[in-house]
Amino acid sequence: MDVLKPQKGPQECFLSSKADIAIYGGAAGGGKSFALLLEPLRHMDQKKFRSVIFRRTAKQIRNEGGLWDASRNLYGTLGAKAKETDLLWRFPSGASLSFGAMEHEKNRYDWQGTEITYLGFDELTHFTARQFFYLLSRNRSLSGVKPYVRATCNPDADSWVAELVSWWINPKTGYAIPERYGKLRWFIREEDAFIWADDPDLLTKKYPECVPKSLTFIAASVEDNKILMSIDEGYRANLAALDQVERERLLHGNWKIRPAAGFYFQRRWFQVAKVAPVVSRVVRGWDLAATQENIAGKGDWSVGAKVSRDTGGLYYIEHVERFRGSPKHVEDAIVRLAQQDGSKVQVALPQDPGQAGKAQVQALTRCLSGFRVMSKPVSGSKTMRAAPFSAQVEAGNVFLIEGPWNDAFLNELEGFPNHAHDDQVDAVVEAFNALQDRRYTSQQEMYS
Repeated sequence: MDVLKPQKGPQECFLSSKADIAIYGGAAGGGKSFALLLEPLRHMDQKKFRSVIFRRTAKQIRNEGGLWDASRNLYGTLGAKAKETDLLWRFPSGASLSFGAMEHEKNRYDWQGTEITYLGFDELTHFTARQFFYLLSRNRSLSGVKPYVRATCNPDADSWVAELVSWWINPKTGYAIPERYGKLRWFIREEDAFIWADDPDLLTKKYPECVPKSLTFIAASVEDNKILMSIDEGYRANLAALDQVERERLLHGNWKIRPAAGFYFQRRWFQVAKVAPVVSRVVRGWDLAATQENIAGKGDWSVGAKVSRDTGGLYYIEHVERFRGSPKHVEDAIVRLAQQDGSKVQVALPQDPGQAGKAQVQALTRCLSGFRVMSKPVSGSKTMRAAPFSAQVEAGNVFLIEGPWNDAFLNELEGFPNHAHDDQVDAVVEAFNALQDRRYTSQQEMYS
């Protein structure tokens, strides 16, 4: 019979912690989710043991390779019976483990009246503080096992979790302090403020009506997961290929990193070429100004960025044009540039949410009869959409074709996301992402 045990290092430290609340976080790939699944097995011979592991949405639980798939490989071999419709495992003793979701703030009340001995949170930073502390009130037990909480997360400087674990983090570097891994501290909350102590008696004496909770933090990194590193040798390289902000978070476990000017784009990362070589595909991506304030020389710009990719996977920003004007001026410019580029150059239009965005794309597509027009609804933050392009630029895979527009373009990119304007960023990212995404909708076909 195979022996189930944690890997030595942070995972073992997490699973042996005596804290009321233990948070296992840091970088990606540290074996955090598996540790959440492994933790409750020590109590599965207790008939009344009830455990729930949460993710923010049910889809995240059911995703390919997600928690439910991983639980099959683990609990299914231990005699537990699955009830997939309820995301529930029942063990021979009568103990149970289920998976829960709280997509909306109000969903915390779905768990009113429940008794959860082992309360788990996968990606704690995805939950709100109100959800977490409400569920903490459900962390109680009649099973004979002291109730406890275990959570995993990746760094997020703007999350409420960053404050919760701040004692374990170096405030200057943003990295976890190794000497503090696994050390317990106690806290109470008074009017939503955390009051901490190294000794619970100090809190009890000052606040006799409160019961202090112990908390600890253990940092993780992909290097700690020897099993993953041996099975998937390229995973670390994938993390290293992320843009600078995500690389600091997910590879190095930085809790202080935030998007700032110079993190996503630097002038020196771009190579300059006289002309583009033979390319396999060319797209002109657009960012369209929202209002007619542009007539007065104010507000955002409409921008068209022409980007190509060669057969070796290198990218060339061939031309960027930006202007301010009325809707008719914008429409005429889009048609003029399409005619100038030729029919082999695809046109990528962003589709803003709602019926108005769809109608705008339909109207522009009719004007571009004879050209291949693509559109995809805009989703996610600007920094999230720009991240894949940023990683390619930093790797030296993106060239600028010399032109009078170069300086204005580079100035805006270097200031992203704090620059007053990001229209050129949005346009070049629209073109770049269209070059990657074969699922882009062909509007010519949709509306023909």
